[in-house]
Amino acid sequence: MTTRTITVAHSPDSDDAFMFYGLATNKLDTGSLRFEHVLEDIQTLNEKAMRGVYDVTAVSFHAYAYIADKYALLPHGASIGDNYGPIVVSRARALPEEMSRLKVAVPGKLTSAFLALRIFCADFEYEVVPFDKIIDHVREGRADAGLLIHEGQLFYQELGLHKVLDLGEWWHARTGLPLPMGGNVIRRDLGGDLMRRVSEALRASIRYSLDHRADALRYAMQFARDMDVRTADKFVGMWVNELTLDYTDRGREAVQRLLDEGAERGIIPRRVEVRFAE
Repeated sequence: MTTRTITVAHSPDSDDAFMFYGLATNKLDTGSLRFEHVLEDIQTLNEKAMRGVYDVTAVSFHAYAYIADKYALLPHGASIGDNYGPIVVSRARALPEEMSRLKVAVPGKLTSAFLALRIFCADFEYEVVPFDKIIDHVREGRADAGLLIHEGQLFYQELGLHKVLDLGEWWHARTGLPLPMGGNVIRRDLGGDLMRRVSEALRASIRYSLDHRADALRYAMQFARDMDVRTADKFVGMWVNELTLDYTDRGREAVQRLLDEGAERGIIPRRVEVRFAE
């Protein structure tokens, strides 16, 4: 049987590493499929998805609105925060209603966190800063506030910063839904049969990691950026869980609602029908 190589791109973070542990360490029988893993930051992945560079890639749901013609969402692999999410933090205490007066360091204009913040506050000054540099950017006074999408959500207080707004809490209070951040997409031109086989392998990897949590966490620690095991375990648990294995109807509704609100406010140029590779 001819071997088919599938490129799988995701970010070099502990949660993605945990999710792909089964595949990356050859714990699973994938038949004639061979998976080649590529690690890049989410902003780069969003930009490359526009050009259809990888067969499977992690993307922000915001970016999905621009690539739905090339890619379908896989029905698993999502990072969805249920009553928690990206956090806006500041050096000096500030209230959510003061957002329009703040200069905010953001991790990328195509991130779902930026979309959610624009839905919350239509007009504010911002500067794009690599996600892992945002805390330092704020602490050094180069921005009034920063939008945190990764592990800094768990220890910003230890660094003397203050929470302005948890977007996941705000979204849940407003809609009753979780706040979807990112998902995995697959190229439509692979064809239905190959898409299904790839999807099954990726889902099996998530299931394997959840079933072998301690081993998967040990593997993920090499991508944990100086987090201790306890913090990394909490961070992974936030973003890889049963909603990662299956969006459920509630998760799917949340993705559509986020993109619809972005379109209604003119942040996204047109309404996009969210379509999953089943």
